[in-house]
Amino acid sequence: MALARDGAHRAMPEISRFLGIVIGMFYNEHGVAHFHAVYGEHEASIEIESGTVHGELPQRALRLVLEWAELHRAELLENWQLARHGEPLKRIAPLE
Repeated sequence: MALARDGAHRAMPEISRFLGIVIGMFYNEHGVAHFHAVYGEHEASIEIESGTVHGELPQRALRLVLEWAELHRAELLENWQLARHGEPLKRIAPLE
């Protein structure tokens, strides 16, 4: 499943979804390993290793995303490597 975001309408492969938050990762991005979280009209990218947030999410949504990312750091890093090689991304369990 893909989610269109930004004015460029890029398709972002969805790797998880929970409590109205969509988590995805683009194939064509560079730089430090990160993923994107979308909640309504809010969007942020989160660095996998440091948890540094670029963009804005409501505080509650941000707390949930950071908790989920900590639980799934290894899987996120694996997906980052898959994306760099143009391979299909793996779904990651939602936060429960």
